Amino acid sequence: MSPSTKPVALVVGASRGIGRQVAIDLANNGYTVVVAAKSVSDPSKPVDPFPPNPNSSASTITTVSREIVSAGGDAIAVQVDVRSPGSVQALIAKTISTYGRIDVLVYNSGAIYWAPVASTPLKRFQLMQRVNPEGLYATIEVALPHLRPRGRIIVVSPPIYSRFFRGKTAYAMGKIGMSVLTKGLAMDFEREEGNGMAITSIWPAVAIESAATEKFTAANPDELNDLRKGTIFSDAILAILKAPPSVVNGELLLDEDFLRDHAGVTDFSKYSVVPGTSPRRMLPLKLPDLTVAEQDDQGKRYDSSKDKANL
Repeated sequence: MSPSTKPVALVVGASRGIGRQVAIDLANNGYTVVVAAKSVSDPSKPVDPFPPNPNSSASTITTVSREIVSAGGDAIAVQVDVRSPGSVQALIAKTISTYGRIDVLVYNSGAIYWAPVASTPLKRFQLMQRVNPEGLYATIEVALPHLRPRGRIIVVSPPIYSRFFRGKTAYAMGKIGMSVLTKGLAMDFEREEGNGMAITSIWPAVAIESAATEKFTAANPDELNDLRKGTIFSDAILAILKAPPSVVNGELLLDEDFLRDHAGVTDFSKYSVVPGTSPRRMLPLKLPDLTVAEQDDQGKRYDSSKDKANL
């Protein structure tokens, strides 16, 4: 293929649920989309019905890219295992060789295991760290040179507050680590003169329907009343991408709040899975300020990369 004349968005973790919705809506809004995840299917054996249930295992990067192309958009599916640096490098290489650019990186890959520390095996902990913060770091490291000088990075990770750790500490350690990366890389961007880059984390204020929530709603259909559609998340991401870098760089945002404060959305009823319901908000209305009075005092800075002899 020739280089894309449209902006290119790489969505990692786009086979189903929120990631699929984000990929579909980016394509509907003028982006060429690279749909990446582990799950693929045989294109010579079309899924019936098509498109498949977006929260089922029948939804893969193969079907998502086909959905986009069938609707007149531009997309390719690239399989990736974010636990493998070589696989991540191959993903970025394929994106560049196909389209010649990356303008937006959305990292939605995630491993989930919610349990107290005593009930979380080390192997589960290690898997979550490899997929969540390590996979994000590996992807950013390889993609960053291609995103410069004005690329955007969207990370699916939460605000930092203590209640989030309760009952799922091992999971929270990785997801909060992703939010720390957002904060830290944003500070790096701010120090670079003339840089138009921005990295932003986003998290749902209200639970969103997904493969994970289907396990609960199958046993208790009433829980559908507390769910929103994934379109609220993709709408928020689109609004973030339209905002100036200075507004969103380093921010740990909630989808509902950003749409209300920066996109003028006042009626969220269209996002409810069950019409007429008012889903319960999961996240606090007010989140802690992570800054300190000495925020601008950097003290003596030391850059280990400048001291390669000791590495």
